[in-house]
Amino acid sequence: MRILVVEDDKDLNRQLAAALRDEQYSVDVAFDGEEGHFLGDTEPYDAVVLDLGLPELDGVSVLKRWRGDGKTMPVLILTARDAWSEKVAGFDAGADDYVTKPFRIEEVLARIRALIRRASGHAVSELSCGGVVLDTRGGRITVEGASVTLTAHEFKVISYLMHHRDEVVSRTELTEHIYEQDFDRDSNTIEVFVGRLRRKLPKNLIQTVRGLGYRLADPDAEAKGE
Repeated sequence: MRILVVEDDKDLNRQLAAALRDEQYSVDVAFDGEEGHFLGDTEPYDAVVLDLGLPELDGVSVLKRWRGDGKTMPVLILTARDAWSEKVAGFDAGADDYVTKPFRIEEVLARIRALIRRASGHAVSELSCGGVVLDTRGGRITVEGASVTLTAHEFKVISYLMHHRDEVVSRTELTEHIYEQDFDRDSNTIEVFVGRLRRKLPKNLIQTVRGLGYRLADPDAEAKGE
């Protein structure tokens, strides 16, 4: 999953980005509204953390432009303490949730997890498919209750597929959502990660849809015609 952090306080920006990367997210950062708007307008993100008090272009204006351009990624806004008018303006502009400064990083992480789950149609923190369970809080994968050791990129691939269960996901889409902006992306490596995952997870869990990409589905349920 790929996150954009738009915050002009450099220390806070780095703290947020580091915490999100520790949770196995790919993270891009911006320090002003113009740069943030450009990234959000040109790159695909699973969620955005957006400060409202930004230089160059304020956060509300950034959000209004995104929504006006049809961008639907969930946005968590950061507001000053007791600035209720900012919260109202943020929600009216299209925000999905907010956190008031100062805040605990853990709260931001929890709210981001919830936003991403809801955006992909999931209400609970544990996502399951064919005996495989993704614990979004603990950032781990189990198969029939046993933990599975994955590399960072393997985890990012299966996490994205779990959030989009039963959907066909192209290699390009996976590439765009597991790598950061300045990473040397190569969609061919997706095949390598999928191959490794297939050796660690139940057979036929990750299906190849010829010419289109991959689909995560419960093979037992499909065999029963469910």
